Amino acid sequence: MDEPSSRVTLRPPSAADEVALLAVNQTSRALHHPWVAPPLTPEAFAAYLGRCAAPEVASLLVCRAADGAVMGVVTLSQIFYGALQSAYVGYYIGALYAGQGHMAAALALALDHAFGPLRLHRVEANIQPGNQASLALVRRLGFTHEGFSRRYLFIDGAWRDHERFAMLAEDWAERGSR
Repeated sequence: MDEPSSRVTLRPPSAADEVALLAVNQTSRALHHPWVAPPLTPEAFAAYLGRCAAPEVASLLVCRAADGAVMGVVTLSQIFYGALQSAYVGYYIGALYAGQGHMAAALALALDHAFGPLRLHRVEANIQPGNQASLALVRRLGFTHEGFSRRYLFIDGAWRDHERFAMLAEDWAERGSR
């Protein structure tokens, strides 16, 4: 069987992806709730595409290499250059593809992109303490736990605590990019 990394590609979203991404998101509501609130309607998808066009955002669709099927999203946001050279990463995978290593492969590719073409030094992931799958993912990839942020993000009608993790370019390079 192929390694997940050979079965996953990343590419920017386009208007043509609306039906596919909305289908993934609508069939994955139970998996995503309350961790993320991806677009579920055409209006929310249009707003998502608008955010993707911002210069401080690099949103990438996670696609199956064999046929290009949309499986999820990885987004590098609040990209800052200058002395900081940093971004935040957010991600989700569709329920049909969860637990198969696809998101680990996709996040590794996104880190390659962040520390390669984007020339960033730091990528930070903020994860709700109860999101065991996401916590396991960043630990497996070698992110460093840096702290706890109380009532950090307003999600699903409440301020949610988050665990803060970071990957530095030199740490990623030392890992051999995967």
